[in-house]
Amino acid sequence: MTHELGEPVVVIDRIEKRFGALVVLKDISLTVRRGECVCIIGPSGSGKSTLLRAINALVPVSKGSIKVDGIEVNDPDLDKLALRRKVGIVFQQYNLFPHRTALENVMMAPLHVLKQQKADVEERAKRLLAKVRLSEKQDTYPGELSGGQQQRVAIARSLAMSPTVMLFDEVTAALDPETKKEVLFAIRELAAEGMTCILVTHEMGFAAEVADHIYFTDGGMIVEHGPPGEFFKNARHERTRAFLDQVL
Repeated sequence: MTHELGEPVVVIDRIEKRFGALVVLKDISLTVRRGECVCIIGPSGSGKSTLLRAINALVPVSKGSIKVDGIEVNDPDLDKLALRRKVGIVFQQYNLFPHRTALENVMMAPLHVLKQQKADVEERAKRLLAKVRLSEKQDTYPGELSGGQQQRVAIARSLAMSPTVMLFDEVTAALDPETKKEVLFAIRELAAEGMTCILVTHEMGFAAEVADHIYFTDGGMIVEHGPPGEFFKNARHERTRAFLDQVL
C-alpha cells in the first residue's frame, strides 16, 4: 500500500503472556503507525491471535506495555469502554445476533453502548452496509446470509463504533474461496482509505498486496519482519524461509 503513514498509534513494548507455566508471547515489541496495515503471519499456535486479543484487552498480558492512541492497555484501572471505542475487532466467528437484522446488528453498539441518537445511528449503519456492499441485505437476518455476507456485516458492526484501529483475526479462515474474496475486498478498501489495520491471516497473496509491513511469529516470538516485497523475496531467517516454502 502506498499512502502517507502518521504517528505511532499502537506501541507494543516487550510484552509477555503466560498461561501458568506456558509462555505464549515472549518479549514482543512492535509499532503500528496511523494509516498502516500490518499483517501477522505464522504457524498455528504461534501466539498471533493472543497478540491481537491483548491489544483489545481481551487477554491481559503478564508484563510489558501496550499503548493504543495513548491508552495504556496494561493499566489495572483501564477504562475498557474507552479502549474498545478506539479498537474494533472482527473474529473468525461472526458473532452476530441471530434475532436481529443486519441493520440492527450494526446499530446496536452505537445505540446501547455509546447512547447515540437513533436516526444518526441508522443513517450511518446504512452507509456502512453500503460500504461493505450489503445495502440490499439490511433487513435480512444472519441465518439467511452466506458466511461471507455475515462476516461483512461483522466488519460494518465494528466500524460503527468509529474505531481508530481495526483488528482482524483470521476472518476468512471459515469461508469458501468465493465468499472469501468479498471479505478481502472489503478489508482491502478499508486499508486503502487509510484505516489502521492489524490482520492475523493465512492469506499470503493478500498479505503481500495490502500490508505495509509483515511480522512472522513462531513459538510466541517475532522471528522476522519487514515490508512485503523484501519479506517474501529475501527472508533472512531459516525458520521464516521454511514456513514460506510450505505456504507459498
